[in-house]
Amino acid sequence: MAAIVERNIAALREETERRQAAKGLSERIADAITGFTGSMTFVFLHVTVFGVWIVANLDLLPVPPWDPSFVVLAMVASVEAIFLSTFILISQNAMSAAADRRADLDLQINLLAEHEITRLIELVTAIARRLDALGEPPPDLAEASRDVRPEQVMRRIDEAGG
Repeated sequence: MAAIVERNIAALREETERRQAAKGLSERIADAITGFTGSMTFVFLHVTVFGVWIVANLDLLPVPPWDPSFVVLAMVASVEAIFLSTFILISQNAMSAAADRRADLDLQINLLAEHEITRLIELVTAIARRLDALGEPPPDLAEASRDVRPEQVMRRIDEAGG
């Protein structure tokens, strides 16, 4: 089992690296900016810059105030927020697409496992009948022996309001 786990980990790592290498320049720049803006270094930098700006413009430092009404500071912060939110949305869109791919993979693996389990139930039931070891079949055996139809499950979920 450990060899299978190691193989799967390696395959997932290779796929992640392949997708990372396939990213365009703009996506890599957005990721880098988003990564930096989500760091404590970014917070400390802003606390320092905004703190000095505010203290200097309150005329508490030996430099002449350049923005005593803080209009320029508000404009700089607003423009920065617009760009940062755009970079964050770009990164979130990429993360959402990756999550969708993983969900599709999970669904395919689960459907395959369900199909294989259904075939195993049929095989074990046939063996038990052949050996006359089945006795009274459990009431849910017939249902467990049928393949699940994902479209029917989705329709039921939708009907239930989920």
